Amino acid sequence: MLGPVILAASRSDRMRRLISAAPVTKQVVDRFIPGETVADIVPIIEDLAAKGLELTMDVVGEDITTPEQATAARDAYLALIDHLKGLELGEKVEMSVKLSMFGQALDGGHELALANVRPVVEAAAAIGTTVTLDAEDHTTLDSMFAIHEELRKDFPQTGCVIQAYLFRTEADARRLAESGSRVRLVKGAYKEPAEVAYQQKHEIDKAYVRILRILMEGEGYPMIGSHDPRLIAIAQELAHKAGRKLDEYEFQMLYGIRSEEHLRLAAEGHRMRVYTAYGTDWYGYFMRRLAEKPANLRFFLRSMVSKG
Repeated sequence: MLGPVILAASRSDRMRRLISAAPVTKQVVDRFIPGETVADIVPIIEDLAAKGLELTMDVVGEDITTPEQATAARDAYLALIDHLKGLELGEKVEMSVKLSMFGQALDGGHELALANVRPVVEAAAAIGTTVTLDAEDHTTLDSMFAIHEELRKDFPQTGCVIQAYLFRTEADARRLAESGSRVRLVKGAYKEPAEVAYQQKHEIDKAYVRILRILMEGEGYPMIGSHDPRLIAIAQELAHKAGRKLDEYEFQMLYGIRSEEHLRLAAEGHRMRVYTAYGTDWYGYFMRRLAEKPANLRFFLRSMVSKG
C-alpha cells in the first residue's frame, strides 16, 4: 500500500528537501549508493570483482532540464569508462544508463538521447564491455526500444530492460528474445496507472514468470533482475528446462540488498552481477528502492527513529 505513496514522493520537491536534510539520510543512502565520485567507487568495483561478482554501473541522475546537463551526464559515463579501462575487467563491469539522463524528455529528446548515449556505447565497446538501457515509465519506452534497436546495428551486445508489471511486456519479450538481445527482466519500480500495468503483487509475479519463460526459451541472453528467492529458484528451473548453461544467463541484484545471496550464487557458478549506483543526484533512485521492498522502508524508518 505504501509503494505508490513513496513513488509519488519521489517526484515531490518538498519531500526531496525534507528527506535530504534529515541527518540520518546519508547513512541509510550509503547502504544503496556507496559513493559520489569515480574515485569513491573504484575500490568497490575492485572488491566485488575480487569476490567473483560482476557489476553494472549506474551514474544516478534523472531530472535533466537542459541540454548542458545531458552532455554532463554523457561525460560522467565517459569518465567512468576511462577509469574502467585501467582496471582491465572487460565485460565483468558494464554500464546501465537511463535515457532521461541523456535528455530524452527535452525538446528533440529522442535524437538528443541517441546522440549522447552513442559515444558511451562506443567507448564501452572499446574496452571490451557494453551498456544496458534501463526502462523508465511507460511513456518513454517506445523511444528507448527504438534507440536500443538503432544502437544494436553497430553494437549488438547493447542490452535493455523490460518490466513485468506492464501489460505490453510479454509482446516486447517475444520480439527481443527472437532478436538475440541481452534483456534484463525486472518487476518495475515506477508508479503506473491500472490502464497499462498490473497493480497487485501476485499478478506481477505471475507475469514475471511468464515473461521469464519466454526469455529462457528464446535466442537472447536473459538477465534476471530480482531478489525474490522464489523467482530465483524458478529462474534456475526454467534455465535447466531450456537447456541453458550457467554462462547463458545471469542474475542481477542491487548493491546493498541480499549481499550474502550474491556470493552464494557466484559460488555455485552462476554469473551474478551487482547493480551499483553512485553519484550525488541520488534521491529518485533511493526512493524507488524504498518503494520496491517493505524491508528497505523499515530499515530507513528504524534508522530515523534510532537517530531521532
